[in-house]
This record gives sequence, structure tokens and C-alpha cells, in this order.
Amino acid sequence: MPALVPFETAPELFSRLSAHFAGKDRVVMQYMDRKSKAWTPITWDQLAGQVRAMAGFLHAQGVRPGDRVAILSENRPEWAITDLATQLVGAVNVSLYTSLPPAQVAYIVKDSGSRILVVSTHLQLKKAEEIFDECPELTQVVTMSEMRKDHPPSVLSWEDAMESGATHYSAHSTDIEALGAGVKPDDVAALIYTSGTTGFPKGVMLTHRNFASNVHAALDRVPFGPEDHHLSFLPLCHSFERTAGYHAVLACGARITYAQSVDTVSRDLPEVRPTVMISVPRLFERVYNVIAKSVEEGSPAKKKIFTWAVATGRRYAEVAQSGTPGPLLSVQKALAHKLVFSKLHEKLGGNLRFAVSGGAALPKAIGEFFLSAGITIIEGYGLTETSPVLTINPFDRPRYGTVGHVIDDVTVAIQDVNSREIIGQLEGRNYPSTLTTREGEIVARGPNIMKGYWGNEEATREAIDADGWYHTGDVGRFDGGYLVITDRIKHMIVNKGGKNIYPGPIEELFKTEALIDQIMVVGEGREYLTALVVPSVDAITNLARAAGDAGDPFDAKAVHDAFNKVFRAYSKDAAAHEKIRDFRLVRDPFTVDNGLMTPTMKLRRKAIEKQYADLVETMYEGIV
Repeated sequence: MPALVPFETAPELFSRLSAHFAGKDRVVMQYMDRKSKAWTPITWDQLAGQVRAMAGFLHAQGVRPGDRVAILSENRPEWAITDLATQLVGAVNVSLYTSLPPAQVAYIVKDSGSRILVVSTHLQLKKAEEIFDECPELTQVVTMSEMRKDHPPSVLSWEDAMESGATHYSAHSTDIEALGAGVKPDDVAALIYTSGTTGFPKGVMLTHRNFASNVHAALDRVPFGPEDHHLSFLPLCHSFERTAGYHAVLACGARITYAQSVDTVSRDLPEVRPTVMISVPRLFERVYNVIAKSVEEGSPAKKKIFTWAVATGRRYAEVAQSGTPGPLLSVQKALAHKLVFSKLHEKLGGNLRFAVSGGAALPKAIGEFFLSAGITIIEGYGLTETSPVLTINPFDRPRYGTVGHVIDDVTVAIQDVNSREIIGQLEGRNYPSTLTTREGEIVARGPNIMKGYWGNEEATREAIDADGWYHTGDVGRFDGGYLVITDRIKHMIVNKGGKNIYPGPIEELFKTEALIDQIMVVGEGREYLTALVVPSVDAITNLARAAGDAGDPFDAKAVHDAFNKVFRAYSKDAAAHEKIRDFRLVRDPFTVDNGLMTPTMKLRRKAIEKQYADLVETMYEGIV
């Protein structure tokens, strides 16, 4: 549904929504109070008061339009309060991932020229104090955590900042509100530093128009409404959660509950009972694999019931997309839900209307399974530089394995990688059922395309060509009005024989394999493909024990035989240059903390290959 109020800038969104809900005791946010151990609501009136107090503090510190305010915090109400206050004085939000080490925090704060740094926990405060002297434009650190020792004068508690800010706002409200009213749609609202898989991060300049146009287009396709309730756990410093789980949810009048942490999501879901869940594919993959493991370890009867339930759910979904399911199929679907899928719904809170997936490719089999279970996952596609949404799968007719239709006011095209010729393009609302083009780089134009990279005109010119096309670096094609993503151009493997191979689609095929937790295909400049595999420890432990091997499951013959079987089954039907000829099991998962994944859960391929270079070489021994 459309936004509750018209807006072109963040201050307009905040001011008009605050007025719309004034005096109505409407809850806008909820969080877990650490002292009372209870979910605590925040009404729109309370939020408005806190935002204006923080805006008063920023104004008193000399923050003015165009200045940068950095936030180093997990998802919590204070993040939103700081962001909205920053927008209210016409300044620019610079958000940082809490997983960043001090050196990278220093780089971003210094590169952006941030004047104020707002931090959450003691760990983040420690980083701020460590890097303060390296950042000449940084004048003040505000900490949400309790101050337990003598801190330098540059550190101020959240409570003190809010108290002094409220007093300042009372005396200068007219001046502060004038700053918000003076914000123009093409002014920069945020610098979002791309996590990247290599090199230094670049600051993506996103304007108020970028965000506003993307929110309006998303709400036109995704059925958010005032009665919806979103559990927020993806990092707000990423454009996906920022646009979909923050701006869009606020704009339609829905409610946000902040998860206690990423690690507590499975506990929070049954307590919070959200109607909408926005996530990356990794969560859906893990849920599916837990279910698949339970079924695999169950009795033959349990497996038979599960298979029947999935088939029934699939038939029901197919019929529902084109008409009304008959009474017999409806009864069968209800029985399938009761016997099999009800537990899944309960684990997700029991109140979920739909889920939204983004940030990476959702495996087709995962999307189809959840649809069979009665949970529609709406997959979208975009990048930080596109604010981020470019395409969205339709709620009533999702086609898994694609990323859906182009959104309104945006044009997406396929460009020949070598000739730069546009070989096919679609605009929002244009879905020709027969359009199929050959593969090429995905490029885009529209009001959601970034203003450029902060202080980096050369990188901006490389990303946005003279005709205004933003080059995504992704390879894809259109199929009947739906966009299909192949992989990133830079991920392409060129083997020793000169064959071009995209590893992403190959890796996706193994994401529903119960034995495999993570996988990365290797083969650049090599004679054949191999794989580094992080196995499911529970799965291989159970497999080894069942075979009577009480030793290390990583060394168990039964485990290696099972993996050999998995890769032989795949390679049987794969093209010769895409067969996986060997593999090695890796003990430690690829994570953000060990530097082998980006904060948005993408593999850092070069870092993984470097760390496991010796292990990779063992798969090519004897090759001359």
C-alpha cells in the first residue's frame, strides 16, 4: 500500500508522520529493556520528543546541513533517533558495521569527515576512544553504554546529550525546524560505505530522492500496511534494511521491533510474533537445512508424510496463483499444515504474512519449499548504489530463480560486456511475456541511482557511464519480464582451457544439501574445478557415528564417501568444465569475524583462497 503521507525527504517523512500520529498513543518501535527484561514500546509522541532532543544536541554542537554524523551501533531505537535527528538538521548519516575493527572505523570516520560519532556498547566506545586522535574533524563521541570510568572530555553519555539537547531545542526549535524544511530532494542523506570484498570501502552518496523514490516504488509492490509488525535484525547500516526494514516500514505506519541481537532472532521470533520478516537468504537456508536434517533422520513414515506435504503445498500454491483451489485440495493443504508445516510457522512466530529476501541470491529450491509451506518469500534485487531496490518478485506470482520485475520509474537493461551495446531493457510496469534476451551486464537508470562515490570522481565515472547507466557488475538476462541473475562479473572463473565459469549458480545447487553448511568453488587458471566445503558438523558427526566411527568426523571414511557421492551426483549431469573433481573439508566456518565474509554475508573469495592456499594446492598435486 502507499505511504501514509507524501514525502520527498526524510525530514518531511518524520515531521508528517509525527503530526499524523500525534496524540494517538501509536506504538512505532519496541525493544527489549535490559533491566526489566520486558519488550518496551515507544510511541510516536515519545519518538518525536527524543528525535527533537537529539537534533537539539547536534545543533548545539554546531552540526549544520551537509555535515556528517557517524553511528557505530547495532539495531536499536537510538540508531533511529540519531538518524532522524541528523536528517532534521540537514546533516548526513554515516553508518558503520559494529563488526569493523578500529582501523576500518578510523578510515571511514576520517574519510567522511564526520564531526560526531555516536556509539552503542563498551566495545564500540573503546574503538571510538582508540581512533579519536586519528580523525581531525571528529569533535565529540556520544555513548549509549553506561560510563564506568573516567573518560576524556570528548566522550559524553547518551542521557547527558539528550538532556542538554532537549533544552537547546526548546530555545532554538524554529531555527532547527527551518533546517529540516530547507532540505532538498537531491541533498545527500547518507553515506553508506560498501563493505566490498577487496580494497578500501567507498562511500556511496545516497540522496533523499534516492531513498524516497525507492520507498514509494517498493510500497507499491510489497503489501506492507499499518497493521504490520517487523522484527529488525539485519544491520541498519546496510541499504537493504535501511530502505525496506526502516524507511518503508515507518512510511506505511507499521511497527518495528528491534531484535536483542542477531544471535537471539530464533528466540525473539516466537515472542515478538512479527507479520513481516526481512532477511538475507542465509537465514532461510539454515531453517530449511534444520528441517531437512530432521526429516532425513526420521522414520520412513515421517519422510513419506513430509514428501506428500511438500507436494500438496506446491500444488496448492500453483493453483492459487491462477484461480481458487478446490475444496479437496484445500482440505489436503490444511492437513499438510497441521502435520508438517505448523511447527515451522510457530518457530517463525506463528503470525507471519510473508518474508522478504535480499542481499544475495535466494536458492530456487528454498523459495519453492517455503511457498509450499505457506510462506511467500518476496525476493528483490539491487545494490547499495541503487538505494537499493531495482526489481521485486510479485507477491501473488513469485518466480523463484529470478529476482522479479523492474520497479516503477526505473529502467534495467542488459548490456553486451564487450561491445557495450544495449541488448534488451525493461521499464517498470512493462512485463512482455515473450521477452528473452541473451546474457550480459545488468545496468540501470532511475531516481534511485546514487549521486556518486564520496570524494572519488574517478570511481563514480567508472560506475555511471556518460549515458547515465549505472553498471552493477552483475551478469543476467530477462526471461518473460523477470530478471535472472547469473553471478558477479568479477567472480567469473576462467579455467586453464579458457572456459568462463560462474561459481555462484554451482554453489547454489548445494545449499539444500544437508551435509554442506558453506561451499566455495575454486578453479581460476586451473585444469578443473574443486571446492572448499564447510560441512554441517552435526550432520557429519551423526553420519560417522552411524558408521561406527567414534573418531574425528572430519577424518571419517563414511563422511568422505558421502561427500564423494554428493559431488559425483552433481558432476554426472554437469558440463565437462563445470564438474567438481575434488574437495576439501574446512573446519572453521567462513564468518564476518574471521574476515572471510562481508557484513552482508557474502564470501570474500580472495581472502578464502589466500587463507586456504596450501589446502587448495593439495587438490591439484601432480598436475603439470
